[in-house]
Amino acid sequence: MSTQRIYALPIETTEWKFDGATEIQFNWEYDDGSDSLLELYEKGKKQQWDASTRLDWSLELNPDNPMELKDEAISIYDTEYWRKMTDKEKSWLRRHLQANSISQFMHGEQGALIATAKIVGTVPDMNAKFYAATQVMDEARHVEAYKRLLHEKFQLAYPINKALKALLEQTLTDRRWDMTYLGMQVLIEGLALAAFQSIRDKSGNTLAGAVNAYVMQDEARHVSFGRLALRDYYPQLSDAERDEREEFVVEALLFMRDRFNQSEVWERLGLPAKVLDDIHYNSKQMNSFRGRLFSRVVPTVKDIGLWGARVQKAFAEMGVMDYAKVDVSEQLANDGRVADDFDRKMFVERAVAAE
Repeated sequence: MSTQRIYALPIETTEWKFDGATEIQFNWEYDDGSDSLLELYEKGKKQQWDASTRLDWSLELNPDNPMELKDEAISIYDTEYWRKMTDKEKSWLRRHLQANSISQFMHGEQGALIATAKIVGTVPDMNAKFYAATQVMDEARHVEAYKRLLHEKFQLAYPINKALKALLEQTLTDRRWDMTYLGMQVLIEGLALAAFQSIRDKSGNTLAGAVNAYVMQDEARHVSFGRLALRDYYPQLSDAERDEREEFVVEALLFMRDRFNQSEVWERLGLPAKVLDDIHYNSKQMNSFRGRLFSRVVPTVKDIGLWGARVQKAFAEMGVMDYAKVDVSEQLANDGRVADDFDRKMFVERAVAAE
């Protein structure tokens, strides 16, 4: 099936090009490098998996509610616009809202694929190069899994949204290796983990939940990769250099927080996009979601040492400072346990289907 026909919106081109400034670093000290990163590399090798076999692609999605999410999670639920919609329109809306969200996951994973390939070339630590190479394979697998979910099951996709596109370009055009880590491993991956978790834990469809659970199992290692590399590096920077990175963190998070909208979907449904964007932004669902978005980022930013007055003030104003108390290691370990639970659930569903 043509990619152009899969997209819900017309796109002038399926390519996006820009100058990703890069300084390549070779390292001839093959026995030199972080022991912690070498341990993570060993873990990364052992936890490789095959999206074609670990996931049961024979499972079907409900065409009226593909991921079987509750309507109460939709930001315009029980508004006058929702109440006026027919059952057919509500079915259309569920499918398109969900497809748009998964599409942004897929595009973000391609960004992570490209960013991690860049890290292999730019990071000075040899063991970091080793681990980053395993993450390149992880990210390719994630793009594959989301692509199959969208193309084969939803048969619907949306182009990358402007907010994600802007953050990816800002991350990938900085020559400094640590900024690629910070933008991708800490911020984009951290925000994504919170979004993945929402679907993993709330989806009534095993296939949709499992895709997100398995991706999160990998992402937990990726965030650990960023933590290990940056918390050793940032103490070496000058106050001015750390201040520049803290400013990037605050601006990027504020930018992303305020741009989780669904304008493209409202417009396709023929509803007033600006009015619904305002309803969407101010809804209790989105207020709760925006708070959870920072559950993965706040403790990691603190852990890597970007915890100056500007960052703390921004998090306090967002009302998310309590997340600074979260045990990051336990949070990430739990992602692995949940993925194992989905393995068992997938095995049971296969056995039932076989009978």
